[in-house]
Amino acid sequence: MASVYREISIDRDAEAAWTALRRFEAAAELFAGVVVDCRCSGDVREVIFAGGARIVEHLVTRDDSRRRLVYTVRHEAYAHHNASMQILADAAGCRFLWVSDFLPKERAGTMEPLIDAGCRALKDCLERRDG
Repeated sequence: MASVYREISIDRDAEAAWTALRRFEAAAELFAGVVVDCRCSGDVREVIFAGGARIVEHLVTRDDSRRRLVYTVRHEAYAHHNASMQILADAAGCRFLWVSDFLPKERAGTMEPLIDAGCRALKDCLERRDG
């Protein structure tokens, strides 16, 4: 199994960042440019990426006390894929932590640039938000 772990600083109050991230249905807004559309029905969303790939994600946990989302990915390219996203408070604002675990491990070459681009998009979105 491969794991991709990313942690980035965001110049935003942790509660404000979490208020945005906890909206599972808002992937196209939060990860704009990487995700071009998101269709959500309950705890299931279909995410369409800029390159045309479509995946289905199932929300496992939305934990407001820990500011953490956990989801699984259903796609033929993966035997297994789960991920978590978390907002952590710090003195400068907050940190965004994204951990993605998947099989086959050979998908890491595809996943790492996508996760890096997603981190940049989220940072841009949250740092330019009003209020």
